[in-house]
Order: sequence, then C-alpha cells, then structure tokens
Amino acid sequence: MTNSATFQKYINLADARLGSEVIFVTDDWFADANRMLQPTEAVWKEGVFDDNGKWMDGWESRRKRHEGYDSAVVRLGVPGVIKGVNIDTKHFTGNFPPSASLEACFSPNGDPDDNAEWTEVLPAVALQGDSEHLHAINDDRPWTHLRFNIFPDGGVARLRVHGLPYINWSATDPSEEIDLAASLNGARALACSDEHFGTMSNILNPGRGINMGDGWETARRRTPGNDWVIVALGHPGEISRIVVDTLHFKGNYPDSCSIQAAYVKGGTDDQIETQSLFWKELLPSQKLEMHQEHEFTEQINDIGPITHVRLNIFPDGGVSRLRLFGKVTD
Repeated sequence: MTNSATFQKYINLADARLGSEVIFVTDDWFADANRMLQPTEAVWKEGVFDDNGKWMDGWESRRKRHEGYDSAVVRLGVPGVIKGVNIDTKHFTGNFPPSASLEACFSPNGDPDDNAEWTEVLPAVALQGDSEHLHAINDDRPWTHLRFNIFPDGGVARLRVHGLPYINWSATDPSEEIDLAASLNGARALACSDEHFGTMSNILNPGRGINMGDGWETARRRTPGNDWVIVALGHPGEISRIVVDTLHFKGNYPDSCSIQAAYVKGGTDDQIETQSLFWKELLPSQKLEMHQEHEFTEQINDIGPITHVRLNIFPDGGVSRLRLFGKVTD
C-alpha cells in the first residue's frame, strides 16, 4: 500500500454516475455488488436488516463453505488507463476479505466472453477492516472491464478505480469545439486554496450539479486574498468559450472570478501552484450572479494554446461547474 494518494486526483472510472456497473458477480447475497460503485461515502444504518441479513452499504457475499473465492466483473462507463485503486472496507469489521486482487481486459466491442484475456493489474493485497487501501498502478494500457476478486469472501464498501479516460485524440476533428476541462476528456483538478465544503474535482464532472455538495465550495475567508483552483486540461488547446456555473449557490456564490492560464512544459503536479502565480490572464475579472451559468466569449484574451488554468474566485464561495471549450492543438 502506498502513502501517496496523488492518483486520487484522477477521475474514478468505476463511478456509477459514469455508467459503470457490475455485469457479473459470483455472489452478493448480503449486499448488491453495485453498491460499491456509488460515488458517496459508505454509510452505516444501525439496526437495519433485510430478508438476507444486516443491510450493508457495499458488496457482501456469503460465508464460503467450499473451495474458491468471489469476484465481480465491472463494465467501466468510460474506458481508461488506471493510475491507482482504493479498496475501501468502511463499516466492514468482522466480515471483510483478508485480501483482494484486480484484473482487467480491453473489450471495446462488447462484454468479454469466456475466451477473454484478463491481465492482473493489482496482485493480491492484504486488507484490513474499516479501512481504505490505496495502491498506485503503473500501466499505460487502456481497459474497458475489471474483475475484482476477494479472497475468499466478505464485504467491500467501495471500489474506486482512478485513472484517465481513454481518448483517441488523433482522431479528433481539429475544428471541433471540445470541453477540455471535462473530467471525461481527461481534465484533472490539481490543487486549490481550500475545499472545506465541496471537492475541487466536482467542477469538472459531467452534467450540471445536483446540489451544493456536487460543486467546489470554500470556507468563508476571514483573511485578505482570494480562493483558487488549478486544473490540468485533458489536452492542449486554444480556448474560445468559457462557462462558469454557480448553480445551487445562492447566498454563497463568489462575487467575481478570473482565469489565468499557461502552456506548461515540464515540472510535476506538486510544483504547479508556484508556477501559477505568473500565468497570463485568459479571462479578466468578471462579475458573477447566484444560481446561474455565466458564458464568456468576447471577454477571453487570445494567449494561444494552453495546458493548465487557474480559476480565481473573489473572495470565496462556491462554483458548481467550469467549462473550457476550445480546439485541440498539437
């Protein structure tokens, strides 16, 4: 297990909101395997039982009384390259599996059959109860399906598979306007000043926010300055249209915003915060209103191709979504 969780800044490819689902499971007697793909944190319901036993928020199989182990096959809603996994046994204490492994296959033309070739991407690792288990994966191959194995049986609250969506950028129409800040196009939130109420990566999620919790919201600022978030685009490009959405944020939206940007060459993600201080202004300061989409085109400065942006909000508050539409560049 690694202490570094940098891969968690990548999108969760196994998120049910992206269409990921369990298409085969050996046994989920106690708890539906699809529960482990839910985006929310697992919850405990004291005293709640169903016909098969204690209700658990995750996948749980029966106690095995014969040779073998349990597994679940997941069809990813978005094919992608895996950077790391989080096997979370939250609330599973006397019923967690002692170990687990992960296999993957690439089957773009349909679900894998009995002749499918599976590749082990995470060898069997030891698990503890009521714990998160973070494991980085160094493999650049794309996958469409996963086979999650637990030895021999038990319960897992959440399986999160962080990585990059697989996109054939060479086949992209160079004249097409694409949201380069979309998580489904490989964009990532790298750093922010604060995310007390809402996670920074939410602003890159598909669709409009479902509530305030599905956005990025900072604590109330009590010192001089402003809040900010840095985003790596899914592909270098020239931006022609920007959308800043404050949906659901009414008494807590930012007064205004601006965007800085740059074409970053070299360096690492953890060095990006310092670099961003000197980036050019892509979008000068703009007033914002509560609970609405703000679209900017004529206000955008032509600074050429970019790879990263820094959204500044003044002084603090919440943003539901950030969209940066443009054409890809080499």
